[in-house]
Amino acid sequence: MQADYIVVGAGSAGCTVAFRLAQAGHSVIVIEYGGSDKSPLIRMPGALSYPMNMPIYDWGYRTEPEPGLKDRRLACPRGKVIGGSSSINGMVYVRGHAKDFDTWEEMGARGWSFADVLPYFKRQEAWESGGHGGDPVWRGTDGPLHVTRGERRNPLTLAFVEAGIQAGYRYTGDYNGHRQEGFGPMDRTIYRGKRWSAANAYLYPALESGRCRIVRGLAQQIIIEKGCARGVRLRQGKSSRTLFADREVILAASSINSPKLLMLSGVGPADHLRSHGIDVVADRPGVGQNLQDHLEVYIQYAAKKPVSLHRYWNPLGKMKVGLQWLANASGPGASNQFESGGFIRSAAGIEYPDIQFHFLPLAVRYDGRSAARGHGFQAHVGPMRSLSRGRVRLRGADPAQDPIIEFNYLSHENDFKDFRNCIRLTREVFAQKAFEDLIDREIQPGISAQSDADIDEFVRNHAESAYHPCGTCRMGYADDPMAVVDPECKVIGISRLRIVDTGIFPRITNGNLNGPAIMVGEKASDHILGKDPLPKIADPPWIHPNWRDCQR
Repeated sequence: MQADYIVVGAGSAGCTVAFRLAQAGHSVIVIEYGGSDKSPLIRMPGALSYPMNMPIYDWGYRTEPEPGLKDRRLACPRGKVIGGSSSINGMVYVRGHAKDFDTWEEMGARGWSFADVLPYFKRQEAWESGGHGGDPVWRGTDGPLHVTRGERRNPLTLAFVEAGIQAGYRYTGDYNGHRQEGFGPMDRTIYRGKRWSAANAYLYPALESGRCRIVRGLAQQIIIEKGCARGVRLRQGKSSRTLFADREVILAASSINSPKLLMLSGVGPADHLRSHGIDVVADRPGVGQNLQDHLEVYIQYAAKKPVSLHRYWNPLGKMKVGLQWLANASGPGASNQFESGGFIRSAAGIEYPDIQFHFLPLAVRYDGRSAARGHGFQAHVGPMRSLSRGRVRLRGADPAQDPIIEFNYLSHENDFKDFRNCIRLTREVFAQKAFEDLIDREIQPGISAQSDADIDEFVRNHAESAYHPCGTCRMGYADDPMAVVDPECKVIGISRLRIVDTGIFPRITNGNLNGPAIMVGEKASDHILGKDPLPKIADPPWIHPNWRDCQR
């Protein structure tokens, strides 16, 4: 089995790269261990909590005991399915703030400033504003990835935005456009009532071209000879086979599995590899380091009126929702229900937003468990730029073993202060007139949790991952000992090998990561093909004019 390019992983970035390479006339093999994404549980947006908890679709990774969270082990879902995590995620589409990417360039990712990446965000999008307008300088309308708005028919969803404005924050009609800061409608990767994953947008068109094919199996090792990547060894059932790349091997297996596969192939921290009996091909101490994530809490309220989604949270209600969606892809099942949100700054002196809100008209965990009794609603809230850093390491030399995942949550001294700000500012939003006739009582943290110590204890007991791992194969200058790839996504010290996924992020971006992951695939494909980058779009984003002195 041989092709011009081998792409390891049919996730968000891998699907994108496969499409662009096939579109350019090259033969591509995509290696994917997971199965089909055709299940209604994947396609129906309202069923999002199911696939991320099903072993058939999720790798089932869990963190090691986290000291900052009372040694709790948190779930770390990663898509084990065609489309990768874009087939099991919450479908929220956020580019990130312009300053995120300018910071990337300052950290050594030359050519990845916001002016550089904005054309690639536009190239990927088929954006439908839902009547909210939109600046064509900022948004794309003819790309493969459908990005739409929810109908926002639930009064709670509208009340959340109104409450944000009443609390003194601004309205933003498009947080992916000129101004991220403020409260407003959320973008989603949903099209005509169905999940629109990276597989729908990119992989299936690539397969239809006849120049791309999928090979199923577990990637075990990158074949590296004399410092050059030649192919990939994979396991299929009880047998192994090797696929060869005439041009390059492209690792797009996620910020968890890409560093794992690099280390299994002898690329990583030398002492760690030797401890597992792995021959060192290239000593890259940064492989697996710099692990980042967004941690969040759910601020929940019981409702005075029966206006939440709780009326569907029973077997009969779920059946009705499912049947309506199966009939014509409509009704509550056609939405992920994250239809309003916000980005704010936690204090004066913060240049751009460092807190994100997702509003949900139901009081329930993100994974669908532990729903509150009766009608309720919640805001998911958390800090965007924690300075805590973790790592991914090998558990052993057996490719079938799960890696060791340590996020090191809440290990930086600022983390608890940031969460206190998040919780107190969220309470302030819900105290506005827009919710006066809607709120019965606070479910959690609970009105008694007011002191710093009370709030810190709540965070330790209840904070959950937002499922945004990144940074484990950081992009940077070639002479940076902790960088893993250079600004063209080439693995430093190994030829014909690149990494194209969220692992290359120098620093986590503001918001959900699926949009930036696809952008990385778009931009990396031009580097791989040797094309000139798309022309920069140097239109500065909105920054609060009094950010040094004014919070709102």
